[in-house]
Amino acid sequence: MADLVAPYKESALHGMEHFLKVLSFVPDDKLTWTPTPTAKSAMRIAAHTALYAGRFARMIGDRKLPSHGNLEEWLAQRNAVEIALTCRVEMEEIFRKGTAEAVAALDSLTAEGIGATLPSGPGGPVPMTFLMNLPGLHAIAHAAQIDYLQTC
Repeated sequence: MADLVAPYKESALHGMEHFLKVLSFVPDDKLTWTPTPTAKSAMRIAAHTALYAGRFARMIGDRKLPSHGNLEEWLAQRNAVEIALTCRVEMEEIFRKGTAEAVAALDSLTAEGIGATLPSGPGGPVPMTFLMNLPGLHAIAHAAQIDYLQTC
């Protein structure tokens, strides 16, 4: 089983390290800067990315996607948690912990679990292999946002 999950674990770890390296080039005094009032800052993107590492770990470990009875309420709660995370050091600790949990969740998968398809909401079913790829892909995608903000 280790051979099947090894690339996903490597991707999760690489994604996290790449994201943190890219973020390290953002000066502390620019962490909350945004190009427009509605844009997200580097810190907000970092908080989102860090918190989702643990969320992906739970989804993989539980073999199910979260269900949101009231999507607007859930988004408001998620946004509040992200906004409250304002310390670079704390964000990195959360990110590293969540990524370690994601790696452990990947290690817990059986062949049957890897081949599973998880029921979703309106978006349809999600293959476990797609979910397994998300910790690394998500971090890399958000690192690109940080790169863009630095360009601005």
